[in-house]
Amino acid sequence: MTDTPNTHVAVLVGSLRAGSVNRRIAELLRDEAPAGITLDIVDGLDRIPFYNEDLDGPDGAGAPDTARALRDRVGSADRVLAVTPEYNGTMPAVLNNAIDWLSRPYGAGAMVGKPFGVIGATPTPYGGKWAHGDTARSAGIAGALVVEDVTVSQSAIDVDPTTDAEVRAKLLDALARLAEFTPAATAA
Repeated sequence: MTDTPNTHVAVLVGSLRAGSVNRRIAELLRDEAPAGITLDIVDGLDRIPFYNEDLDGPDGAGAPDTARALRDRVGSADRVLAVTPEYNGTMPAVLNNAIDWLSRPYGAGAMVGKPFGVIGATPTPYGGKWAHGDTARSAGIAGALVVEDVTVSQSAIDVDPTTDAEVRAKLLDALARLAEFTPAATAA
């Protein structure tokens, strides 16, 4: 993969459970990423308070240390990947809150202009497609460049996504597409 040397991907996991299938997917991708792609699983999302502009301040200077650390890690990445299940037909609150913090300061958040993808598995027949759609929409509103063909919504009912060869190949392919993504030039 010569087109993407040293691509750094920040990974936001929507499930807080240590043994969750989505955490295992993130770890699988980190451990088996193609040469030239490094994944940084951003832990500690559960320690970030719910977004409150009174805490943040207009320029982000008042943000709690946990929120500043999130912004720094995502801001230093080349790409962002959300790996998430679906809770009650949408994304988990912890992921939504992370995106809220990353969207500020308005117009200059840590995800602005960064290619963004979303993948994951959930034990429903739909594989998390609503959560993935909501996550992509929220990230796009926050300024990320949502890469439409980097989506894997996998049902975890009949197959373990971390051990099934076909699903693993889809997940690794999605990661490679995110790393290879180049925004289209816009006409002036």
